[in-house]
Amino acid sequence: MRVAVVGAGVSGLTATKCCLDEGLEPTCFEQSQDIGGLWRYTEHIEAGRPSLYPSLISNTSKEMSAFSDFPFPEHFPVFLPNALLLDYLRRYAEHFSLREHIRFGTTVVSIRKHPDFATTGQWNVVTEAGGKQTSDVFDAVMVCSGSFSEPSLPLQCFPGIERFRGQYFHSRQYKHPDVFQGKRVLVVGMGNSGVDIAVEASRVAAKVTISTSRGSWLLSRVFERGYPWDMVSITRLKTLIKTNLPGPLSWWLTNYKVNKRFNHKNYGLQPDNRLVSLAFPVCHGGGSK
Repeated sequence: MRVAVVGAGVSGLTATKCCLDEGLEPTCFEQSQDIGGLWRYTEHIEAGRPSLYPSLISNTSKEMSAFSDFPFPEHFPVFLPNALLLDYLRRYAEHFSLREHIRFGTTVVSIRKHPDFATTGQWNVVTEAGGKQTSDVFDAVMVCSGSFSEPSLPLQCFPGIERFRGQYFHSRQYKHPDVFQGKRVLVVGMGNSGVDIAVEASRVAAKVTISTSRGSWLLSRVFERGYPWDMVSITRLKTLIKTNLPGPLSWWLTNYKVNKRFNHKNYGLQPDNRLVSLAFPVCHGGGSK
């Protein structure tokens, strides 16, 4: 069976490798000239690709982030700068000979059901490379194009923005903190990127203010007994407890644990206790994507 894989980022690479494991024939289409997706830094912003900043570091540890069949090198740090994570992906692609199955500089134009899809389950995939379009038939399609390429900048939510004389932009456009030199900066949102950028801006700006609508837990990357936070927090036992305890009790235990480090109320960061499903944002001390 021929399988089309759209994108050569983390998911696209693993999808291609798993297809080969199963004796399938994958063809991975990547519109840029290299693998890595989100984790490949470029100084300029490329259309259709996520964009990251040079200082970005993974907020999950290498022990919890490694592919099961390809561990990180021992000498790599626990939390990985984006360049080392990209290096890991390149090692992965080389080890499993994935590049020969990737068509670089190729954009997927359309994916449609084949006329006899009801009986064959096949797809017509039209791609474009070098200004020339090509149509191929595949038995299956795996879309691994990611979800961070289109920024959300709801200016309609900010009445009077048209009269604002300062500069505003989405975090996707951020690269270096010198753009904030000596300025008063407002960071809207307290997700991982927002916290990263606020920390960097604070070193050069006159003042930095973070606006958050529902608070956030702040955790250190290094957690109990010096272990990475995710090795301590993401376990079968703790998942079992969180999914079986009554919501209010689960919330109370989490609230007690995270507030042992510092009282979130003192900083106006305490999340709404009505969110008993624990679906609240968590920031990991300078981590990012």
